Amino acid sequence: MAIVNVSDQSFITEVEGQGTVLVDFWAPWCGPCKMIAPILDELSSELGDSVKIAKVNVDENPETASRFGVMSIPTLIVFKDGQPVDKVVGLNSKDALKNMLSKHQ
Repeated sequence: MAIVNVSDQSFITEVEGQGTVLVDFWAPWCGPCKMIAPILDELSSELGDSVKIAKVNVDENPETASRFGVMSIPTLIVFKDGQPVDKVVGLNSKDALKNMLSKHQ
């Protein structure tokens, strides 16, 4: 499953009520955000349809970032059936993210 870019307007449709979704809150100027992007691509390929991965550009979508208390980026929040169930801030390894996601599948 491809990584989906989500906006303030499409967040409810793309994330809420969609099973397990990992949302990456990021910005184009953020160095660690650029470093985590290939890790998310690998996870998307490996996990297939079991987990959806979405990206929210905080510069373009401040409403959604504010709604979930995103103060630093990258912030990754796991949603299960529309509810936030887990959160990590900063650059994490693929294994750490995989372990976090496995708890919510």
